[in-house]
Amino acid sequence: MEPLLQLQGIVKTFPGVKALSGAALNVYPGKVMALVGENGAGKSTLMKVLTGIYRKDAGHIRFLGQEVAFNGPKSSQHAGIGIIHQELNLIPQLTIAENIFLGREFTGALGRIDWQKMYAEADKLLKKLNLRYNSRRLVGELSIGDQQMVEIAKVLSFESKVIIMDEPTDALTDTETASLFTVIKELTAQGCGIVYISHRLKEIFEICDDVTVLRDGQFIGERPVSQLHEEQLIEMMVGRKLEEQYPRLNTVPGDIRLSVTDLTGPGVKGVSFTLRQGEILGVSGLMGAGRTELMKILYGALPRTHGDVALDGRKVVTRSPQDGLANGIVYISEDRKRDGLVLGMSVKENMSLTALRYFSRGFGALKHEDERTAVSDFIRLFNIKTPSMAQPIGLLSGGNQQKVAIARGLMTRPKVLILDEPTRGVDVGAKKEIYQLINQFKEEGLSIILVSSEMPEVLGMSDRILVMHEGRLSGEFSIEQATQEVLMAAAVGKQYSVKQE
Repeated sequence: MEPLLQLQGIVKTFPGVKALSGAALNVYPGKVMALVGENGAGKSTLMKVLTGIYRKDAGHIRFLGQEVAFNGPKSSQHAGIGIIHQELNLIPQLTIAENIFLGREFTGALGRIDWQKMYAEADKLLKKLNLRYNSRRLVGELSIGDQQMVEIAKVLSFESKVIIMDEPTDALTDTETASLFTVIKELTAQGCGIVYISHRLKEIFEICDDVTVLRDGQFIGERPVSQLHEEQLIEMMVGRKLEEQYPRLNTVPGDIRLSVTDLTGPGVKGVSFTLRQGEILGVSGLMGAGRTELMKILYGALPRTHGDVALDGRKVVTRSPQDGLANGIVYISEDRKRDGLVLGMSVKENMSLTALRYFSRGFGALKHEDERTAVSDFIRLFNIKTPSMAQPIGLLSGGNQQKVAIARGLMTRPKVLILDEPTRGVDVGAKKEIYQLINQFKEEGLSIILVSSEMPEVLGMSDRILVMHEGRLSGEFSIEQATQEVLMAAAVGKQYSVKQE
């Protein structure tokens, strides 16, 4: 079968870094091609070369049988290559139709917008995607899953032959993911070629026909999914076998470090639990269950309306994140780009930002050498891949950004470390490194709360697991009691007796 799109021998070099070295990708009509690799493997760079954001140094790009060189996303889009980014590119205050046709509105003879035609064309696209909304509805009123569908509708409006989906299910519920997969099957039935970029290997085996693996900017192989199993794919991605995906460390927890009683606030109702020294407490539940809200109340980012929090037997009040940090509670956000990092600042500045008081000489002066030494130690300890600590953090891969975010939290010397979706958007190799770091902190006596939507992760790393449903605690299980079935039953509201230690 002739590819719709073919990239061969792509080379791209940045100062001091060879990002792509002979990368390749084929996209076939009516098929879904997975593009996988560790963070930093070159997936995003390859897509930017394809869409003209970056100019390739060598190699060939052929689309519909012709050699092409796009000068930017608009030219590739008009040619028939659409891309749906991990971060949605929509304007919440505009309607669905306005978002779909932004910058290319239908106009009449006098240059006025033909609203009737625009809404009618947008409604046709929504119907094609089985979206029940009227295109006059504001995008800001839609769920993340439906906003994702609006992005797809926008791509379809260009009559795209190839559609690139970058981590499309990252913020979707299971139901929304199932709807997206139905749409993908309909698109391939119409002859579209899909590039599916994801770290979720289960999805690749569920929805993709073929898989292309990149490692360190190089093409490793293209294989039919039917001829692979998960362990083989992981080995292709990381160049080594991951003997144990979740390296559990069995230790005996110490004294109670954190005690939470009847905690209530936005999205949280009467939650009580304890956390011991050197313990990993997993927190599970469906989207909207109140997990992140609970963590933000503990940290001080959301207001507490009722209940008590005690740290080492002493009651603490956290009215702001500064209070949380001052009391030794650190929260690493699930959204590292919005809440966790300042993308325009360097690795060093991001890592030391919340710990500057430890490097202060007084009167606003800093001990710069001490700061650089501490940052350098964490870069080495965490195996953060960066040319230097002066590198803008926005240029690092997702896994390395996440390591910097965790290092920043640890630099404040916390007693309680809250990790909210710590491996979201992180490849399997970097996940293993993050898990090993978590185990190291646990062994040193740090108390850790691990919030995750991935049940295997919670089951694989936790000593105890809390499950939330509609803002309340619906279950608490020792790791011996916990199974995916038990956690899911509690997550959908089946009540279990909550045992406190």
